[in-house]
Amino acid sequence: MDTFIQQIVNGLVLGSIYALVALGYTMVYGILGLINFAHGEVVMVGALTALSIVKALSGSGLPGPVIALLGLMGAIPVCMALGFTIERVAYRPLRNAPRLAPLITAIGVSIVLQQVMMLGWGSTYLSFPALFSETPHSLMGAHINDLQIMIVCVAGATMAGLILLVQKTRIGRAMRAAAENPAMASLMGVNVDRIISFTFVVGSALAAVAGLMVSANYSIAHYSMGFMLGLKAFTAAVLGGIGNLAGAMLGGVLLGLIESLGSGYISDLTGGVLGSNYRDVFAFFVLILVLVLRPSGLMGEQVSERA
Repeated sequence: MDTFIQQIVNGLVLGSIYALVALGYTMVYGILGLINFAHGEVVMVGALTALSIVKALSGSGLPGPVIALLGLMGAIPVCMALGFTIERVAYRPLRNAPRLAPLITAIGVSIVLQQVMMLGWGSTYLSFPALFSETPHSLMGAHINDLQIMIVCVAGATMAGLILLVQKTRIGRAMRAAAENPAMASLMGVNVDRIISFTFVVGSALAAVAGLMVSANYSIAHYSMGFMLGLKAFTAAVLGGIGNLAGAMLGGVLLGLIESLGSGYISDLTGGVLGSNYRDVFAFFVLILVLVLRPSGLMGEQVSERA
């Protein structure tokens, strides 16, 4: 039973990260009908930027959580500027092009970002300093440390803030209008281009938060770390219902739980033939099942009439 609770805790931590990244995919798809496959690389840029700031401040004597916060404050504007640039340079000129064109462009942007960051930070794995106490706390027989608690709390607060932004603010109403019908929203005075840019910027800010979380959680950062994370977050968005904010959150948490429980018990279920290193199999197995059995996701797909 203790093992089961521990895997639930691990799954919630992992799912919180997936949910934050999945929100970036689902917001862009909800308005443009575009799968932004470069989003995983924005997470990677956020992680490496935060790592550089953290390492620069590691000998300053500041508390670890303060250093982490400063690293995040530096990574967020960098990722926001990157997301804005990607939308203006790579996607806006192709907005009325056949749907295959922006998809190929997204893959190209992803590759370019990987290579640029490899030139700047190298091709080796970089260690992320321990900024939080590693003393575990007991929770119903499971163990959870300060970093894991921070990840779940910050992710929950960030997602709640995003929901409030979309549901309760003027710009949130404009985002929903643009997602529902861009042409009609434009006739009603909504600057759709500005809303789309704002959506990319918000999604990129979430990516920066996720980048710091995942690199701190695994204590490493790498120029290719965004590829697999991006695919899993995309799977989470599809699982919950692409274009649906609540669906992305639900899909992220569920995928984290499925992956964690699967990796924890796969060895016992297969008699030791498969180990926890096969954990990535579960994400894509879930993707296949969802696409076959319920293509619209658990909470239904929401997409702009543009698509």
